Amino acid sequence: MAKERFFLELTPPSELLRDAPHVVIIGGGFAGLKAAHALAGKTVRVTLIDRRNFNLFQPLLYQVASGLVSATDVASPLRVMLGSAPNIQILMGEVEDIDPAAKVVAFGDQQLRYDHLIVAAGATSSYFGHDDWRPHATPMKGLADAMAIRRQVLSALEEAERTADAKRRQWLQSVVVVGGGPTGCELAASLNDLLRHTLERDFKQLDPSRSRVTLVDPGDRVLRAMDPQLSKAAGEHLQRCGVELLLGGRVQSIEAGRLVVGTANGSVTLEAGTICWTAGVAASPLGRLLAERTGCSLDRGGRVVVEPDFSIAGHADIRVVGDLCSYSHTTDGKPLPGMAGPAVQMGGWVAQDILARVHNQPHHAFRFADFGSMAVVGPLFAVANLRGIKLSGAPGWLLWGLAHLAFMPDTENRISLLTKWLWLIVTRQRSALLIQETP
Repeated sequence: MAKERFFLELTPPSELLRDAPHVVIIGGGFAGLKAAHALAGKTVRVTLIDRRNFNLFQPLLYQVASGLVSATDVASPLRVMLGSAPNIQILMGEVEDIDPAAKVVAFGDQQLRYDHLIVAAGATSSYFGHDDWRPHATPMKGLADAMAIRRQVLSALEEAERTADAKRRQWLQSVVVVGGGPTGCELAASLNDLLRHTLERDFKQLDPSRSRVTLVDPGDRVLRAMDPQLSKAAGEHLQRCGVELLLGGRVQSIEAGRLVVGTANGSVTLEAGTICWTAGVAASPLGRLLAERTGCSLDRGGRVVVEPDFSIAGHADIRVVGDLCSYSHTTDGKPLPGMAGPAVQMGGWVAQDILARVHNQPHHAFRFADFGSMAVVGPLFAVANLRGIKLSGAPGWLLWGLAHLAFMPDTENRISLLTKWLWLIVTRQRSALLIQETP
């Protein structure tokens, strides 16, 4: 007898789950994926909707941009990770509307009814009202962004190899990264290593010492969210490796290959063949949609202000988690940061809370476990703060590597990443330096 199949809301479900509560999850990032995993095999129907068909491991996007790893090393198909669960269906597309009164999510030409809704739509890049800068300064939020940066850097080097114009060659070998947070520092460090060391033997005309990577940030130090001691260690290491730090500088204008930075000593003009933007994020537009439909509050970044159980005030059946939520019910009253660790904990807890409500069982209050913060700023050099234990250099890098492998949701990707990291350590050569054509 053939295995009975069902397709949740698209056609009537099987008798097994006909009366089971329907949980709709919007977003297959860290929070959404964790929630789906926690609900897999349970007595609920689950529909996961995402505009992509894969989960993206965003903390390692910079390694895709710098050619250390390939796109498939940081992206895992959602159907591979969740497809075996009999109660989960995955649909690809974008949610267009939410009707809290009718408990309906509008998706393409479908209207999905839900009993519980988990919104984990994440965030996008923010140019602080200067969206005209976007064509000239590539962000670092999606896989296409990382691939675009890699293509731009490698194409610039290929042109530099064949040009006789020393001034243009210098411009082509220059990179500016705006934003001194973890992503900016990691990207600047990796691109600097690429320009100065990895390709030294392969390009005969280029002088690696002429490569220039500049990191711009308005603060007085990089990694301002981290311990000052670790922040200082990271900044000093970046400078020793050749990265120029332009601190206390605010971008005034960006155009093709050129940006102007305002400092206390006047304006500074930087010219570079590649400009990258890691300076800010904005909440998903679904946050504004929820505010319109439910009257919920948004914080200054457009994130949804949630209750202690991550629900929206007056709508216990709608939970908002991950980068889209503003959760301030912490011991110090500070909102949880938009990072992988908090997102995973949010998604897992909300899924368990929904199951507890379905079965009329008690559930403990959410308690965030802060395991610390970390950032890699060069080969075998990272800074890490693990619950007060501060590490830098090779020990920090080892901790950073173990933590990222642990968070990686796909086992195949863990093996691939470990292999490529070890290869880089031994040879200083990167394995993903293809210049792929745009569609």
